[in-house]
Amino acid sequence: MITLLIQALKERTLSISFAAIDRLVHHSIIPSMNINSYRTEEALKKLKKKMDYIFNGFIEAFKLLFSGDEETFSAIFATLKVSSASITVSLIIGLPCGFILGYYDFPGRKYLKTVTDTLLSLPTVVVGLFVYSFISKRGPLGSYNILFTITGIVAAQTVLILPIVISLTASAIEGLDRRLRLTLITLGARGKQILFSSLFEARYALLTAAVTAYGRAISEVGVSMMIGGNIKWHTRTITTAIALESGKGEFAAGIALGVVLLTIAFSVNFALSFLKKISNA
Repeated sequence: MITLLIQALKERTLSISFAAIDRLVHHSIIPSMNINSYRTEEALKKLKKKMDYIFNGFIEAFKLLFSGDEETFSAIFATLKVSSASITVSLIIGLPCGFILGYYDFPGRKYLKTVTDTLLSLPTVVVGLFVYSFISKRGPLGSYNILFTITGIVAAQTVLILPIVISLTASAIEGLDRRLRLTLITLGARGKQILFSSLFEARYALLTAAVTAYGRAISEVGVSMMIGGNIKWHTRTITTAIALESGKGEFAAGIALGVVLLTIAFSVNFALSFLKKISNA
């Protein structure tokens, strides 16, 4: 009798346990899985919406470029004008100075080289502040009225990238074979002949210096903003336009200008590689 009673109690407990498990599965686990699935779907929808925003931005960007949007191309032409002028002036000044710094030995040369190398990391806003103080109305060059003009941006960018040209040129000249100078002197070379012959021997390193300086100039935003003022149709460059359009929420215009900026950078590097191949052929 007692044995049968114990067995009945066990069966009753087991049936209660199975019932509890069944309620737990149907009322807790399955709804939790449904909630997680719903959250996953919502997250995927949000991600798709964000990706569509980026994708549509690229589509609109290419539409702006291929339709010849005047405002976009105004910033592009201003950038090309400023960067080309600044790199030209920097090369005219920097190549001879870099040659002197790397070729000749004179008192204070090491200290001058250290200062030049340090200026490679010169912050753009510091350059902008320095140039602004000189060309503003109250500055010593204020009478020339070049603040908020293309000329002012060119002057500021020249100050910014000139140390790059000088330092890399000096390093390239220092890396030349020491016998080159004696050979040139033996052959009767003097003055400008030694200068141009040495620069020709270091032409690949000098091309790299020019590309590096040009990349710094074309991607610069602080100086162009401070000195140029980001004036529409006048001093607005690609980088300042990207900053402005992104702040306004005009994502397509920012992408369009960014694509152009990358294209210019790749084109310059491709041209450098092509020139090297031609020279080696």
